[in-house]
Amino acid sequence: MPWLHPIPIPAAAQDAFGSWLGELRERLSDPTEQRALLVRDLLAQLHFGESYTDLEARAPLLALQLDPRNVTLEAEHYQATDPSRFAAAKPLLWLWKGLDRSPAGQNAAFAIPLRRLLAEFLFKRVGKNFKAWEGVEFSVGYNLEVGDDVVIHRHVLLDDIGGLSLGDGVSVSDYANIYSHTHSVLDAADVTLLPTRLGRGVRVAYHATVLAGSLISDDAMVAAGAVVTRGVPPHGIAMGVPARTTRYKLRPACGASYAVDSRRDRVAASKGNPDFPEPTGQETEPASQMGTPGELKSRCG
Repeated sequence: MPWLHPIPIPAAAQDAFGSWLGELRERLSDPTEQRALLVRDLLAQLHFGESYTDLEARAPLLALQLDPRNVTLEAEHYQATDPSRFAAAKPLLWLWKGLDRSPAGQNAAFAIPLRRLLAEFLFKRVGKNFKAWEGVEFSVGYNLEVGDDVVIHRHVLLDDIGGLSLGDGVSVSDYANIYSHTHSVLDAADVTLLPTRLGRGVRVAYHATVLAGSLISDDAMVAAGAVVTRGVPPHGIAMGVPARTTRYKLRPACGASYAVDSRRDRVAASKGNPDFPEPTGQETEPASQMGTPGELKSRCG
């Protein structure tokens, strides 16, 4: 018996949902469509059941918040964000956020197909049967590559500013965080972009964190609450903080999508702030090598 099974809804509702999504696909496919205006109109309908014009007349300050031209998102403030690419992505990100905060966003029969449709126009690549539940957040969206049959559960952060790739069959559980940028411990404004990659069939469990530059190989698993700082080999199960591969799944031998390399300097990196054009090198040293408290005080003041 399969773990999940489809739940039918009345045919009239299914037809209405399908017709609405088909019209939206046509409008998003039209290069002349003004996406900001489209999004504000859709959010007025989804949240308040009325036209944007009527809402603006009744509650102008509220209406202004629905138009993506009147808001700023965190990624817009990043030096590493491409202004032209983000301009195209921003209305879709705002619609995704607005959907999740509406009653429609809680309806899997409507919201999951809508998110799948938005992903086609937002992500760098998305495969078939993509499924995202409510509360999923992205940095920019356009640096995210998603394979077939990927499932992202509730309230997951997918930081794709430095590049993020999810292979076929990846599953990310609730409240997990996956990053592709990191900050220097010496200066938080010194940002390095490191692509993060998850191979085929990877599972990231509840509340786990995958740090920038990590390469998680095929069929590997990140346990609940673990913090991955390096690579995880094929079929490995990484546990703890920092995560270490302590178990392996009993699987027949097979190839991996990505070669695992735990050394971050072998992963293509770029700087996220032009004020810090070069890597800073070693930023920390073991406490055992730093001398006595008195010596440390004399060194650091």
